[in-house]
Amino acid sequence: MKILITGGAGFIPSYLAEKLAEKPENNIVIVDNFLTGRKEKIPTSKHNNIKFIKCDVNDFKDISSVFYAYSFDFVFHYAAMVGVKRTQENPVSVLEDIYGIKNVLNLSKNTGVKRVYFSSSSEVYGEPVEFPQNEHTTPLNSRLPYAIVKNVGESYLKSYKQEFDLDYTIFRFFNTYGPKQSKDFVVSKFISSALNNKDITIYGDGSQTRTFCFIDDNITATTNAFYENKFINDVVNIGGDIEIPILDLAKLIIRLTDSKSKIIHLPALKDGDMTRRKPDVTKMKQLLNKETIPLEEGLKRVLQNTSFII
Repeated sequence: MKILITGGAGFIPSYLAEKLAEKPENNIVIVDNFLTGRKEKIPTSKHNNIKFIKCDVNDFKDISSVFYAYSFDFVFHYAAMVGVKRTQENPVSVLEDIYGIKNVLNLSKNTGVKRVYFSSSSEVYGEPVEFPQNEHTTPLNSRLPYAIVKNVGESYLKSYKQEFDLDYTIFRFFNTYGPKQSKDFVVSKFISSALNNKDITIYGDGSQTRTFCFIDDNITATTNAFYENKFINDVVNIGGDIEIPILDLAKLIIRLTDSKSKIIHLPALKDGDMTRRKPDVTKMKQLLNKETIPLEEGLKRVLQNTSFII
């Protein structure tokens, strides 16, 4: 199978490429423009079945040449501007990712792609009104540009299925963490501070809750959906199901690292820091066929391999 992974120099898609490359019959092309990805994260394969091309999916000429050269069977569209601070400081650049979504879908329908897998986000739920957040009953209250783009992307996929019969699967990611994650995200940011005995900063009182998904569970669930042809033309939450306050997360990381870091409270964010996050992971557990990796165990695995930028 010929598989394209956009944004493949990023945290989650680089692990995805590595997992898919374990099967020698898979030929994988990774594209990335290094806006948020890093060359060091691009995996190698003993089967020599991974090829990297520097490319901007938001530029039609750039990405179209890749599509026409390889005639992909499947596409994982994971390229996006990510990171809370970066996306809030660059809202126009975030909105430009809509071009990339449209480019990928137009090229997919015109070159015989069988299915597009799309990395959406828990942010599409906005401030949730239902717990846990179910894929089909919880309203999508997108407000921030990043969340709006993901919501628009989902609408594009559903529309292209209706009009062009292009199959899709949407993964809504909730706080995935693991080795190789950059400091733009809460777990890696806290670990980096703790290992360096620097202050850990928290917005507000830290009572806002999140769930956390170790990278192995994310990749197992998504690749099983791919190989087993499950949840076609459907949406799947990918995340943990145990809520933890951000303050408790910081305390846990300080304990596990035996750090001298102090917890500093900053003013609460005006927008974007939702009070609760808890996905309905019924579908994900059908894909995993096992229990999810507990947070403390996952954090210990990260600390054994701190290959992100400290």
